[in-house]
Amino acid sequence: MIDIEASEFCQEVENEAKLCGSYIEAVLLVCEQARLEPAIAAKLLSLPIIEKIQAEGINFNLLPKKSELPV
Repeated sequence: MIDIEASEFCQEVENEAKLCGSYIEAVLLVCEQARLEPAIAAKLLSLPIIEKIQAEGINFNLLPKKSELPV
């Protein structure tokens, strides 16, 4: 396992996401490059990246859609 700081990890994820177009895929690619398990890498992710991953999960029907009450 390569030592990597959270800010460096997040920057790598952002760079990969621009290239491949998916934050989920970007996290997995950076994990593979840094030889990190995704469960460990999850602790290194920033809140904006987590939110983008959640949005992708909802769009890809991997996560349930949030219920919203009509206004």
